[in-house]
Amino acid sequence: MRDLAALPKAHLHLHFTGSMRLETLVELASSAHARLPSSFLEGDPLHVPADHRGWFRFQRAYDTARHLVVTEEIMRRIVLEAALDDAAEGSRRLEIQVDPTSYAPFVGGITPALEIILDAAKQATILSGVEVAVIVAASRMRHPLEARTLARLAARYAGDEPGTVVGFGLSNDERAGETASWGPAFAIARRAGLASLPHGGELLGPEHVRDVVSALGPTRLGHGIRTSEEPTLLDAVAAAGISLEVCPASNVCLGVYREPGDVPLPALLEHGAQVALGADDPLLFQSRLVDQYQIARDLGLDDAALAELARGSIRASLASPSSKREWLAQVDAWLAADG
Repeated sequence: MRDLAALPKAHLHLHFTGSMRLETLVELASSAHARLPSSFLEGDPLHVPADHRGWFRFQRAYDTARHLVVTEEIMRRIVLEAALDDAAEGSRRLEIQVDPTSYAPFVGGITPALEIILDAAKQATILSGVEVAVIVAASRMRHPLEARTLARLAARYAGDEPGTVVGFGLSNDERAGETASWGPAFAIARRAGLASLPHGGELLGPEHVRDVVSALGPTRLGHGIRTSEEPTLLDAVAAAGISLEVCPASNVCLGVYREPGDVPLPALLEHGAQVALGADDPLLFQSRLVDQYQIARDLGLDDAALAELARGSIRASLASPSSKREWLAQVDAWLAADG
């Protein structure tokens, strides 16, 4: 079998703090004299039930890490290490998602926070060889008016090069708020040429996917795995050209499926959906990008199908047409080589 780390691919679903290396977190906690939960120290993947209590446990663990990100130096380090880790796994493009609100108090506001991350993305692109672009994401746990502020900020830095904002997202608990309430924020982002990249269809099922598609007009759907529960909806999503950012390890760790073998990735592909595999929050789930491709292999996908998954991630990325052509040719070369 061919080496999955050598397979050229794009990484389109990775959260900023959740991308942190475990050893970096331990180092930051030691410097701050902060106590980490035993789950972090033992390096065990977080496993919670797919209910409000489970999400609270997940969010509490995430916040433990986020509260240690208190300087510009740490922010830059996280971006660079994420890019270097992606480079080691064959990623050619990383679109990292961040809500600058969480880090604003330590660096002088949301604008400096975003500027730091964008500059770090430019530097990481040079140092890692991975194109690093940024998605600004609002949170469902905050008022939709705050999302409009973030959308305007994202619009100021919109671009199509590494180190620019390429999309606007909506993350956190899918069960919070009315999806349509964030429509005006996404309209601001779209007018600036930003891709619409909301989460949907992981904790909630097909009806939520319909709401997100109708209200927010996604370019890609973060997760979207549960569109598999309604084939007609899945066909419509695929026909509309909405790519799905599928994160198998995340689905299992958040209790959506009992084990990796239950993740209905093959069903998505059978209906023609364009899928980009992502690691989501490897700090908590202890599963990085190549691990997602290994799960796909374990689900029965052969190397030709895995290559097509990689192509799907590249096509779904917001990289330039010339970069995509180069990477797609590299996928062809990977598949043509002896396994």
